[in-house]
Amino acid sequence: MAKILVIDDQRSIRNTLKDILEYESHTVELAEDGEQGLERFKADKYDVILCDIKMPNMDGMEVLDHLHKENSDTPVIMISGHGNIDTAVEAIKKGAYDFIEKPLDLNRMLVTIRNAIEKKDLVTETKVLKRKVSKTYDMIGESEPILRVKTMIDKVAPTDARVLITGENGTGKELVARWLHEKSNRAGKPFIEVNCAAIPSELIESELFGHEKGAFTSAHKQRKGKFEQANGGTIFLDEIGDMSLPAQAKVLRALQENIVSRVGSDKDIKVDVRVLAATNKNLKEEIAKGTFREDLYHRISVILIHVPALNDRKDDIPLLTDHFKTIICDELGMVPKNFTDDAIEELQTINWTGNIREFRNVIERLIILGQETITKADVLAYARPMN
Repeated sequence: MAKILVIDDQRSIRNTLKDILEYESHTVELAEDGEQGLERFKADKYDVILCDIKMPNMDGMEVLDHLHKENSDTPVIMISGHGNIDTAVEAIKKGAYDFIEKPLDLNRMLVTIRNAIEKKDLVTETKVLKRKVSKTYDMIGESEPILRVKTMIDKVAPTDARVLITGENGTGKELVARWLHEKSNRAGKPFIEVNCAAIPSELIESELFGHEKGAFTSAHKQRKGKFEQANGGTIFLDEIGDMSLPAQAKVLRALQENIVSRVGSDKDIKVDVRVLAATNKNLKEEIAKGTFREDLYHRISVILIHVPALNDRKDDIPLLTDHFKTIICDELGMVPKNFTDDAIEELQTINWTGNIREFRNVIERLIILGQETITKADVLAYARPMN
């Protein structure tokens, strides 16, 4: 159950709360004033704090102020025999979870404590999830090529400029797009990804712009397209070089006029979307071949960011190894394995044609098949391409 700190200058109140809460299987510690309560808080962790407002030396409001400075997430339930509406409002404004008047309604007290614990657990789970997501999408590396990319992201992200991200397959173009979104003013809005290469050409228009019921044989109901879903946020057109020419024409109109129309409808829909695009192709060569529109190229390439191949940033391999081994071992429920220096050096000699995607797969293979400490011999046995 929960660990609870009770701060109250009345011994009878402290002892009564202790007896009741321990009967409910909670662990309870007591403090007779705000100063002692803060000392206990700094020395230990608590799930909930019950704190009297009126106390000598340091009152409950001062305790709230100190906890706020500590950036504490621990819910504080204020209790007082001298309370009124103004006092309750002030306590809530200062960050109290709830306010309960004396004499205490014990049933309400227990329900409030349970709700406070559930809220704290939810906050904790959310923080853990955010850390995991952040770790998954970390941009790892301190080599000169990757630092140039990070600098570009920091400069460009706060703007609404359209960005064309280029680079080989597996270099992390999607990662750059996600960071451009996360560091922008649109971070709280949708990030919608479209893999243009994975969608059949006859469906790409419906996917991007939506369709009305009955627009074609399988259109059994109205459907919003990706541009509408991304309204207010960012749309990421991955592998845009594989988009058909008719779809390119409609995307161009959307970029020029900030409007889209669903398949089967002549109604214009206003959208506010930042467009990021990526390709592993040389679009200027595609323009020369007649497979990509030059006017669309100029629309999407206000800013160009080239993501370097892993072979061009091998100095980052030690950091990448440490990053992926931690994530993979966590996913597999294993104790993190260490890599010897000669194992890292051997990894740096490999020709990484599949870039980061291939590198991660190799690290996972080494963790599963290698020894407790992964050596050069393991890398030679399991990381090199099969003959």
